[in-house]
Amino acid sequence: MAVQPEPNDEGTPSQMYGQQEEQHRRDASDRPSAAKSILVVDDDAALQGMVAAYLGDRGFDVVTAANGHEMMQALKDPAIDLVLLDLHLPTEDGMALLRRLRAESNVPVIILTGHRREEVDRVVGLELGADDFLLKPFGLRELLARIGAVLRRYEAGASPAQDAAKPPKAERVPCLRFAGWVLDPRRRHLTSPGGEAVPLTKGEFNLLMGFLRAPRQVLSREQLLAASRIHDDEVFDRSIDVTILRLRRKLEVDPAQPALILTQRGTGYVFASDVRRE
Repeated sequence: MAVQPEPNDEGTPSQMYGQQEEQHRRDASDRPSAAKSILVVDDDAALQGMVAAYLGDRGFDVVTAANGHEMMQALKDPAIDLVLLDLHLPTEDGMALLRRLRAESNVPVIILTGHRREEVDRVVGLELGADDFLLKPFGLRELLARIGAVLRRYEAGASPAQDAAKPPKAERVPCLRFAGWVLDPRRRHLTSPGGEAVPLTKGEFNLLMGFLRAPRQVLSREQLLAASRIHDDEVFDRSIDVTILRLRRKLEVDPAQPALILTQRGTGYVFASDVRRE
């Protein structure tokens, strides 16, 4: 079993009732305001059942998949709000599944890995577009907290559906052009110099917008954290660096020798291109 049992210190009935009430209040802060759908991709049926029961009791709809085929079938439902993906399925490459998922969807992903020493898995998973990771065995309360944190980050800005529901504004939002690229902020569409659509996660889009608002200016990591809306609940101290790695992989001809997003040692980063609005 890859889920840690939660502590259950005994006490008097009144103490136990008070502890339960306090825990319910803490759990409630991580519950969704409206029902969210979580896809659990793991071949461990016992873990699937435990996670599904725990999240279901807290207001989530839970869908399970034991392999990549079932995962992709489940993702045909646009109602899926977050994916929990085990990187070590017995017959499939979890990284390949993550890469395929990210190429076809911007749904947030929390990756699950079984060994604390597998730092490479975590780093590569983040670079491929995962939003967080959990080490097995994990506690159900921690799982709930991390799901809540990721969903809050994704809900910080309006979704395309919410944008479409808003009345049209009189003022047109200009497209941003840089080094042959075109970003449509209203639709959140990025087009390469070759005319190909390049998908962006919400964090990548917000970070790129931060750069495009201040081209050729050195921006500190604190300024970029604010621009990308990665708040104090972000799990990773180097979250900005990870997001910049992702952007470089999408924007740069050679990510190892970047020409657009340059590192200024000791100070931050600079976007080394002019930006034209039209």
